[in-house]
Amino acid sequence: MVNVNVTTMPFSSSSSSSCRFRPLPPTPTVSVVIIGIQLDRISFSSFIHSLAMDIRGDADTGSFSSLFAAVSYGISSMAMVFINKAVLMQYSHSMTLLTLQQLATALLIHFGRRMGYTKARGVDMATAKRLLPVSIFYNANVAFALASLKGVNIPMYIAIKRLTPLAVLIAGFFYGKGKPTTQVTLSVMLIAAGVLIAALGDFSFDLFGYSMAFISVFFQTMYLVLVERSGAEDGLSSVEIMFYNSFLSLPFLMFLIIATGEFPDSLSILFAKSYSFSFLVILVISLVMGIVLNFTMFLCTVVNSALTTTIVGVLKGVGSTTLGFVLLGGVQVRALNVTGLVINTAGGVWYSYAKYQQKISKTVKQIPDVEAHRK
Repeated sequence: MVNVNVTTMPFSSSSSSSCRFRPLPPTPTVSVVIIGIQLDRISFSSFIHSLAMDIRGDADTGSFSSLFAAVSYGISSMAMVFINKAVLMQYSHSMTLLTLQQLATALLIHFGRRMGYTKARGVDMATAKRLLPVSIFYNANVAFALASLKGVNIPMYIAIKRLTPLAVLIAGFFYGKGKPTTQVTLSVMLIAAGVLIAALGDFSFDLFGYSMAFISVFFQTMYLVLVERSGAEDGLSSVEIMFYNSFLSLPFLMFLIIATGEFPDSLSILFAKSYSFSFLVILVISLVMGIVLNFTMFLCTVVNSALTTTIVGVLKGVGSTTLGFVLLGGVQVRALNVTGLVINTAGGVWYSYAKYQQKISKTVKQIPDVEAHRK
């Protein structure tokens, strides 16, 4: 069972990149069960309300807000890999699956606003134009990732996707975010080295699958950086960014499923498979978790940073890789895989320590500045 506790935390975004959060009382739990979905009227209404609420406020960002965003993204991201893999093992039309996920997200937020569960603003064309690159990169990332899952097993898929933090670090340097500390740089490089070692230990090579995964890494990097910048500069909440992303992606995805020849065969196959209760349950869970993953990814990126979001993805990948060896077909365990995972985990711990030290040093530096200002 995957329990998703959705707690609204309003925030306001100014011209700076920082966001301020104020936690509200917790809302009821929405339980997503692998063999079924338990959504009663009260919890479902609370889920819509929690998901669609504006996240605005004036209080300082607390450690709980950052922790909630990071853990929620980690859990939902790990679950989504296995759910998508399970769906694609029975239904190979990945572009149609992505279109359905985005349509479900857009409709849920739209009707949540119409029913008065959200204060989210309507579509503004100027904002939509600014967020169009975000939508394009996001959907390209997910589309290539889903395509890679058709030919790559889960441990190897996760191993390749773990290269994203290094790409984000490089992208951040070029767009002017500043040079990271030596410890942060080395820890991310250690994570990437662990990924490569683990991958070398089990390369059931599939050229198409690996190509799709590497292209997905590039688009995910651009997507995360753009989300971080647009969320700070445009003053949009996580839910508003998510709605714009889903809304803008639908015409693009509809064009792709027609151009690639998936439509209309994909729909006829989908209707035929809908008579299978097990497939229908997995498909519905995929649509629900697509919404949850979108929200938590945007939230984690806005609350923390693009690099932190990808590091969370790297750390949760250790658990996903372990489960991937035994679930959905399984993978042969080799010593080189285990060695790579240990190196990867060590890099993640080192990164966390480096960021903690960096935060402490900034706090200590600010204290003398405040005292000097008072004098």
